[in-house]
Amino acid sequence: MDTMAWTKIVGAGCGSLLVFLLVQWAAEIIYHDHYNDDYEVAYLLEIDEEVVNEIKTDDEVPFLELVATADVSKGKKVFGKCKACHKLGDGENGTGPHLYRIIGRKIASATGFKYSGSLKSLEGAWTQDELNEFLTKPSNYAPGTTMSFAGLGKVNDRANLVAYLEENTN
Repeated sequence: MDTMAWTKIVGAGCGSLLVFLLVQWAAEIIYHDHYNDDYEVAYLLEIDEEVVNEIKTDDEVPFLELVATADVSKGKKVFGKCKACHKLGDGENGTGPHLYRIIGRKIASATGFKYSGSLKSLEGAWTQDELNEFLTKPSNYAPGTTMSFAGLGKVNDRANLVAYLEENTN
């Protein structure tokens, strides 16, 4: 390339830089942030401490109440995380045990599935509350379980899933 072509390229670069800087300068003027300006609070809201303590969070609402008002269609969506390993049909074990009639069934009792020792050692049956505890973080509920699922952090997701399992496996 000759000298004139290089001059045009450098000129175009300088022109682009100039346009960029001018646009930035104009934007700072138009959209001034006012963060460094002094300000004064117009008014304060006084909140009674007792009222704040009475407000319930999702964790304080009993799980059974959440299941009673759960959205089964959202539970089906949450079950998408489970269906790679679990089946809903009676006796259809996958990588994990089948979930047919899971609620009320004795823990670690699906026929034809080999459970880990940590689940075999648990007593009782799967209730809605037990499933809630298990689905929160399986490795905390049954340390040493072979289930690699990390858990469902949102209580509403767990309630929707339990409602879905209850409706679709009974």
